[in-house]
Amino acid sequence: MNPLSHCYLGSLLLLITWLFPASGFFPNIWSLVAAPSSITHQDLTEEAVLNVTLQLFLERPPSGRSPLHLEDFQGQTLLADDLFGAYFGLGTPTRHFRAALGEVARANAAQDFLSVTKHNPELHFDAEQLVGSRARLLGSLQEALSAARALEYALARQRLGAMLHTLQDFYSHSNWVELGKQQPHPDLLWPGRKLKNLAQVGDLMCSDCEELSCPGNLLNSIFLTSGYFGAKPPKPPGKCSHGGHFDQGSHDIPRGGINKDSTSPMFSPHHALHPQAAQLAFQASIQALNLLRDRLGDTGFSRLLQISPASGLSFVLDTTGSMREEINAAKMQARKIIDQHRGGPMEPTHYILVPFHDPGFGPVLKTSDPDAFWKHLNEIHALGGGDEPEMCLSALELALLHTPQFSDIFVFTDASPKDVHLTRRIEALSQKQHCKVTFLVTEDPSRRIRREVLFPKRFEPYEAIARASGGEVIFTKDKHIQNVASVMGESMMDMVTLALVPPVLPCKEPLVFHVDKLLHGVIIHLHGEISTFRISDPSGISQDIYQDQGPLGHIQCFGQFWTVSLKDPPQVGAWLIAITAQGTPAVRVKAKTSLDFLFSFGIPIENGPHPGLYPLSQPVTGLHTLLLVEVMGLVSGILEMNHFYIILRGSSKGEELGHVALEPTGIPKRGLFTALLDPKLLLIQRPFFLELIGQDDRGSSLQRVASQPCIVVPVLLELSGPSNSLSPGHQALLSFRISSFSGPWDLIITASVRPSFPFTSNLSRVHLEKNESVWGQIWLQVPDSATLDSLVTVIVTAETMSNNPSPSAHAFLQLFVQSFSQQEQLDDPGPSSRPSHNTAGPELYTSTLEPQRDGAAGTIRAEPWWKLLLMLSIATW
Repeated sequence: MNPLSHCYLGSLLLLITWLFPASGFFPNIWSLVAAPSSITHQDLTEEAVLNVTLQLFLERPPSGRSPLHLEDFQGQTLLADDLFGAYFGLGTPTRHFRAALGEVARANAAQDFLSVTKHNPELHFDAEQLVGSRARLLGSLQEALSAARALEYALARQRLGAMLHTLQDFYSHSNWVELGKQQPHPDLLWPGRKLKNLAQVGDLMCSDCEELSCPGNLLNSIFLTSGYFGAKPPKPPGKCSHGGHFDQGSHDIPRGGINKDSTSPMFSPHHALHPQAAQLAFQASIQALNLLRDRLGDTGFSRLLQISPASGLSFVLDTTGSMREEINAAKMQARKIIDQHRGGPMEPTHYILVPFHDPGFGPVLKTSDPDAFWKHLNEIHALGGGDEPEMCLSALELALLHTPQFSDIFVFTDASPKDVHLTRRIEALSQKQHCKVTFLVTEDPSRRIRREVLFPKRFEPYEAIARASGGEVIFTKDKHIQNVASVMGESMMDMVTLALVPPVLPCKEPLVFHVDKLLHGVIIHLHGEISTFRISDPSGISQDIYQDQGPLGHIQCFGQFWTVSLKDPPQVGAWLIAITAQGTPAVRVKAKTSLDFLFSFGIPIENGPHPGLYPLSQPVTGLHTLLLVEVMGLVSGILEMNHFYIILRGSSKGEELGHVALEPTGIPKRGLFTALLDPKLLLIQRPFFLELIGQDDRGSSLQRVASQPCIVVPVLLELSGPSNSLSPGHQALLSFRISSFSGPWDLIITASVRPSFPFTSNLSRVHLEKNESVWGQIWLQVPDSATLDSLVTVIVTAETMSNNPSPSAHAFLQLFVQSFSQQEQLDDPGPSSRPSHNTAGPELYTSTLEPQRDGAAGTIRAEPWWKLLLMLSIATW
């Protein structure tokens, strides 16, 4: 196959006769409130990725399984669950793929919300900035390639989303469709080609149109142009406006506009051409994705979009002299995982290793090669040191910055942390990355040199991070560490945590957890000073601590750590765990299942240049917030879609704080639900869990609980930086904004950079009243010695100053170091290698693109909350 043929084979998978009557270019699903029946940037992006994923599956038959056939998807709506089920096996989890797809889609939509991008005409093909826009598009594409090749896939997905936004805007904001073109522009993705027939200064392009709909206002049918939006830059005489309700420049003669963003004439004067623009944007997105696939190869492209049910494997390893047994346990566990999963669908996508040895930590090893990881790990030995505490949290932060989302991180140590001040930041970072952190602690003070009296609660930072990340802290002994590590490793692969009632110990009554027919491979972990425990199934059959092999399953004991593996299939219904123990034992119940959910938060923006859903990393006190829930693993006939609701449950006592009904949104099979949260619920100043409740076809309850708690932060903190890469020897200006919607708040503002580049900031403390905001700036100096193709992470924290402190707000921004001359030339395939296809061919399958019914520097000023949001920059997701 021609190496570039992917760029065109995608057109074979296109639906030639689309079923939607109209389509759109607003940011995301909430845009449909302003323009129903429109197709958004989110729709175009997700559909294009699903098309290319199907194409990859068709071309690379699964190992040991029957190949996929295109006709099996004819007339079907493309869904991630169906694709993964057909390729990897029915019930294969799609969590990682959906999360990656969400990252790309949100980065795409963010271009319409970021203060540094939303008004830049070069990022939207506006104001006849066609050459500059094409340069920006190619720059984002090249940055995505460079970041992916450096294994920084999260950053690559951010750049990919930005690139797709600019590419898709070309077909809506220019007159390419009006020129009668029925194929994507042949030159946009190839830097060696020049854009031809561009409108020049003085060319009159639009006539005056005083109506909402302006189908005939273009004067010239030869030259390529695009509309001017707003007053910057001002519209020259005779040039076209973007048009629509929010374009103030469209009131200047010639009035009207040419955008095809939506189905509504109120927003889009050329709304009638919206389907054609959307179809070309869709085809162009597939071409761009296939170009990435050609450059990265199928394996690299799959890792970019996490087209795999597997996660990453990350070790943070104390290498001081007392850690010989723990290091050996880590080696054995890594070897076991590598050997068991090599070449299979659950082979880890990445391997990350971060050693620490007081006073230092790092460097980080990140590789997708299991043999390279094993070689490096096998060369680590316990040497020197031996005093306590250690720089454990600094090493863990480094691991989190380089570990893919939804991965497991294992920390091996026998010492408490020296860098306790990082605890809250690491909690926030683990939640941003959706990574579970498990600490395996061999606590034996006699092995350590004590420079001072050891604090009894010195391990509390580990416990706080484990709670925030959904992980565990396991205290064990040297003689048990290898067995405990093996058990934890076996339970890492895509398992969900089941809700316990009550969720907090100790309690007098037995713990209760519910098993449904979609669960299997149930494992119970118990650790602490436990005297006895008894597990009972719904029929009353029980097994106690003394029965290694019993009627319910297999029990193993390693010191004060027990694991119970229930027999498959477990009986459906309520199970009981009765425990007798000293102190507070820990209990965790996990299981394998195809049914799970992702969630996110956002603010509906309906009054602005780009109506849509403004994403939040956490809810903010005082803001009307929308909860989005994406249910995965929906099987026909199993679930009653209209019976889902969410319980907000306190993480400390397990009390119900409130519940909200979930409303189906969009295509039913997608499993997308929304709920508007009562602002009173968002006055909570302590962590809470989201618990999903539904019903199966027999009316039996289905329960899933998020593995990580949520927090409500006091202020909205946004951080933005340059739209291009950092360069050694140059300075970069970053901006952040803090907005209060409750208050008053007295805040301490801190910033940090990893790696430790020099920087200065103009804001350290601020007082905010309700509906006030403040801007701050950071001047980041990139050293001449900065490593090319490396990741830089900037973290800003806003912490309240009070006797009863609220959770801190954090914003994370990832940047990439490249030289200004570091440009990869994308080879031009030439016209001879561009195959042509009959655009009047038969319909291949039904696209999902169809109507969806249903005292500081800086100025502080009070403004309405919605107006503030329209000017905010946005944090990395």
